[in-house]
Amino acid sequence: MSSICLYFQVHQPFRLRRYSVFDSGSQYFDDAENQRIAQKVAEKCYLPATALLRDLCRQHKGQFRLALSITGTAMEQFDRYTPAVAQAFADLAATGCVEFLAETYYHSLALLYSEAEFRAQVQRHRKMLGERFACKPRGFRNTELIYNNDVARIAAELGFNTVMTESTAAILGPRPPGCVYRATGGPVKLLLKNHRLSDHIAFRFSDSSWVEFPLMADKFARWITQSATAGPLVNLFMDYETFGEHQSAQTGIFDFLSALPRYVLAEGNAFLTPAQCVEMYKPQDTLNVPHTISWADSERDLSAWLGNAMQTSAMAALYKLEAPVKATANPDLLEDWRRLTASDHAYYMSTKRLADGNVHQYFSPYESPYDAYINFMNVLDNLRTRVRRG
Repeated sequence: MSSICLYFQVHQPFRLRRYSVFDSGSQYFDDAENQRIAQKVAEKCYLPATALLRDLCRQHKGQFRLALSITGTAMEQFDRYTPAVAQAFADLAATGCVEFLAETYYHSLALLYSEAEFRAQVQRHRKMLGERFACKPRGFRNTELIYNNDVARIAAELGFNTVMTESTAAILGPRPPGCVYRATGGPVKLLLKNHRLSDHIAFRFSDSSWVEFPLMADKFARWITQSATAGPLVNLFMDYETFGEHQSAQTGIFDFLSALPRYVLAEGNAFLTPAQCVEMYKPQDTLNVPHTISWADSERDLSAWLGNAMQTSAMAALYKLEAPVKATANPDLLEDWRRLTASDHAYYMSTKRLADGNVHQYFSPYESPYDAYINFMNVLDNLRTRVRRG
């Protein structure tokens, strides 16, 4: 028997408006574009997917369970632009079949630059989850599953007992991804994404050139059963927007999701939340991860955000402002700065090519990575001027 851990990431950044060197106002964010995208994705994904998951939880009477993380910036936009989405997630939470995971409120790269800011954003996100869903999360996922030994150390100090991350050959070697592992130097347990099976849904589902196309729920359920040789757990981690946005409704993705629990359960398998996984299965080994990994792109490292000089210089300049911004004690300045820490702004500056480059281009609102860099730095320059004025 295999245990399936379904985890979905929900995120929307505050995108910047076009900001030139001649602009001087402090209105950095494109409210109209953020509203347009929030409403578009709500219609395609958030509303139908969340309603379907709610119905599946009720239909299978607690046998179907999942985990979610929703960034603070996404929830703010739901409140502002699509309140029906906020209510839909509340209705899903009310089934009692969802575990909410903590993360950085702004979906940031703060771990890499400022431990103090990283902790502050995690604490703010945890507070938001408590207020929204009356939960005290024990599981944690860092932005884009970015992980190293420091993540486990800080997570333990903040009271988390579980961290989700990617599985890579560099950290696993011959060990299987389908087991619970222990983090180096502490009590935190690790759950690793099964990227092969996850990516079959997230990236290959509608690819008619894929040898396994079309992917049907009964076939996928058999693959889950067969994967038991790689450990008792099958951790399926992906963006929530997979359902209806990245894979449109016309591909049959909602029919697939609707049928999947029935076939998985018929195979004798079970759905578990992360908390249930670490309670049921003992750690098989300790994983030492001194070098940072993520779930992004084929390299599964930091190159999606820090792979070129534009990205590294922009992020260095951003975090150089952290202390001056906080010294002003100006809440508006701090909020603007924190919204700029969203990893998406660096992601838009990627100059990767081929398949990974296509993914970056799909998400970017800019014509080129260079436009993204120039726009970001123009905003940052204005923010710097406001900081000097106090």
